[in-house]
Amino acid sequence: MGQENSRTILWKDRKHILWFPFTFEKYYVANGRIYCDHGLVNQKEHECLLYRILDISLRRGFLNLICGTGTITMRTTDDSDPILVLKNIKRSREVKDFLSDLIEKERIRKGVTGREIIANGSFDDGFDDDLTE
Repeated sequence: MGQENSRTILWKDRKHILWFPFTFEKYYVANGRIYCDHGLVNQKEHECLLYRILDISLRRGFLNLICGTGTITMRTTDDSDPILVLKNIKRSREVKDFLSDLIEKERIRKGVTGREIIANGSFDDGFDDDLTE
């Protein structure tokens, strides 16, 4: 995560175990992207452009409610990682709302509309292609 310092970071956290952030999974948002870093010895970094995120959801179980954490799941149009999961992060509801607003702003800024229809391959123009007269 050496390049993290050269980016304008809007949010960052890491996976928590109970209240403790002693894990090797880090997440941050910078420059219109969300980054997920995993590992200590074998490190893997994944990034996804914010406007490619189609759906965002929050899951908090009983233990999450006690610890003040939650898991955010995002469905994307990214071929390399269509599902992004931010596991057991602090203030998860606030983060989900923040990400949702940021995603919408980024989509407006990029002029992306109708991406959901085309991205999942179910676009229908309303015309029957096999009609012959």
